[in-house]
Amino acid sequence: MTQLSPARVRLALLALALGGFGIGTTEFVAIGLLPNIAHDLLPALYAVSPERANAQVGMLVSAYALGVVVGAPTIAALSARFPRKQLLLALLIAFTLATVASAVLPSFGLVLLARFVAGLPHGAYFGIASLVAASLMGPGKRGAGISYVLGGLTIANVVGVPTITLLGQVAGWRVAYLVVASIFALTFVAVWLVVPLQPGDPRATLRRELAGFTRGQVWFALAIGAIGFGGFFAVYSYVAPIVTSITHLEPSVVSIALVVTGLGMTVGNYVGGRAADIHVMRSLFICFGALLVSLVAFALTAHTVPGLFISLFFVGASAAASSPAIQTRLMDVAGDSQTLAAAVNHSALNIGNSLGAYLGGIAIAAGLGYLSPTWIGVGLTILGIFIALASLLTGRRALKRELELAGNLGLQQDAVLDRPLS
Repeated sequence: MTQLSPARVRLALLALALGGFGIGTTEFVAIGLLPNIAHDLLPALYAVSPERANAQVGMLVSAYALGVVVGAPTIAALSARFPRKQLLLALLIAFTLATVASAVLPSFGLVLLARFVAGLPHGAYFGIASLVAASLMGPGKRGAGISYVLGGLTIANVVGVPTITLLGQVAGWRVAYLVVASIFALTFVAVWLVVPLQPGDPRATLRRELAGFTRGQVWFALAIGAIGFGGFFAVYSYVAPIVTSITHLEPSVVSIALVVTGLGMTVGNYVGGRAADIHVMRSLFICFGALLVSLVAFALTAHTVPGLFISLFFVGASAAASSPAIQTRLMDVAGDSQTLAAAVNHSALNIGNSLGAYLGGIAIAAGLGYLSPTWIGVGLTILGIFIALASLLTGRRALKRELELAGNLGLQQDAVLDRPLS
């Protein structure tokens, strides 16, 4: 790749981060507009039971998450050898078209399908964009490059989602999705203009990438993200009706609640990244413990304004803080399957997204109230802690066996310690 000026590198990173901003916005914009979408797409059900209608529209969040789960490993494994810039442009076209379809399709079923399709490029975009960003930054600055890309996702939760939620409440939820589509179109132009050409990995094969799934610790890491992170989404998916029906605030306050949650996620992501560099597994246990306490506090205090905002901040912060640790753990144990590992982390987290939203919707539809998903989140978080503990104990036993074998063979123990657990 031709040597680029610092200004060109910054522009390229900004273009990649803009894509992360669009993805974060499209993923979560439905959360703040659940009542609006339910009233428009399910008018008969909404007239009879707003709770059941809101719960059903919560499936839009689940559908997008399932698209991520399916698309991330599939696209990443099949496209690792393709030129990266062209692949990013193709993914951005898919984002744009699927988001436009979400805005204009007339029925709930078709919009649900469009949200699934919109989720397919999610994980692959972050995986490929992270590799491009790391390459742009050069040796020794890989983490900084990746943080630029993920920074767009974080900023989306602070600025993009609340702003477009407010727009959707005023101008209609379909207009909100059209604005999100325009962000993807703008990103396409930006990537086309300023991101340099980069080849794919010529050594990558489908077999090599999928080999990561043969490692037991990879499955543990995925389960930690899928189950433990579901505790956050059980609450986050239903912020809008909680604000209006539990705290009894105006719909316009939903945007403020999302900003507060996004600020918590921004702080948590920063702190969690540094904590993961110190000790990955210890960081996981601390973050999940904090999430557990925050969820209980939310369930007990969300009926008050201070309780709502303070607990939402800490729920967002503790959940986001666990994400870097989950990603680091996954890449540590994935061996040569690094492209797949970068992508399937988003699959795991979006399984949590889908699971939390789905189980929360079931509880609400059963008449248990809008705070019932919070207790489901508590259960999922506890389960995530147990899975992390099982991963730690299993890894230690595997390491002990390798050390014993190394001793029997007269090998240096340090050579074994340097290998990732599997």
